[in-house]
Amino acid sequence: MVQPGDPKVETSLATIAIFANLTTDALSKLQRECSWRRYEPGEVIVEYGEESSQVFFISEGDARVTIYSVDGTAVSFRELSAGSIFGEYAAIDQSRRSASVEARSSCLVASLTSPQFRLLLRDEPEVTEALLKHLVTELRELTTRVYEFSTLCVNNRIQAELLRLARRAAHTGNVARIAPAPTHADMASRISTHREAVTRELNRLSRDGLIEQQRQALIVRDIGRLAAMVHEVTGE
Repeated sequence: MVQPGDPKVETSLATIAIFANLTTDALSKLQRECSWRRYEPGEVIVEYGEESSQVFFISEGDARVTIYSVDGTAVSFRELSAGSIFGEYAAIDQSRRSASVEARSSCLVASLTSPQFRLLLRDEPEVTEALLKHLVTELRELTTRVYEFSTLCVNNRIQAELLRLARRAAHTGNVARIAPAPTHADMASRISTHREAVTRELNRLSRDGLIEQQRQALIVRDIGRLAAMVHEVTGE
C-alpha cells in the first residue's frame, strides 16, 4: 500500500482527466482522502461480478478492461492509461462489477469509496460535468462498436480498430506511430475475432504499404487513406 505522505502521491491526481478543473486546494484535499496502491503487470484490480463499489483513478501505468468467457477467451472492451477513471458504474448503481480490470504495466492507482465519490460529485460540479462527458463518450464508443460488430466483416473491423489506435497515437503529419505495438491477440480480443485473422489483414495492409510492422511499434503510413477505407464501409 502506498502511503499518502509519499511526495510522489502528493501530485499524482493532477493527471486524472475529470479532476482537471479542480482548484489546487480541492485537489490536495482529495488526494489525502484517496487510498493508494500499486499493482504489478497481470494483477487484477477489480474482478468481473465482484461486489464492491470503489472508484479507481490511474495515476501511472496502463490497464485493460476485459471479460472472460467460460472457455477462457478474453473479450477486451478498452485500454486504460494514466488519467483514466474506472469503477464508476458500480459506485453509481451499486450493482456488481460489469468487467474485470487488469494491470498491463506497473500501475499507481488511487481509489475512493462510493460514498466519498458521491459526496465529491455533490460538492464539485466541475467533476460532475466532466464525469457526464466521460460517460457520454463511452456510450458513443460502445454504440460504434455494436454497429461495427453487427454490420462489418472481420477485415473492416480490423481496419476500424487500427484507425482508432492511430488517431490516439503520436502523429507526424499523416503518419502515426502506435507504441507499443498491440499484439495480434490483443487486437483480436477487441473486435471479436481470432489472432490469425488479424495477422492476415495486417500482413495484407503491410504489403499494400499502408502500415509497417516493427518490433516495438506499428506505423500507420497514411492515416487519411485508412480513414477513407473505413468511411467507405461505415459512412463515418
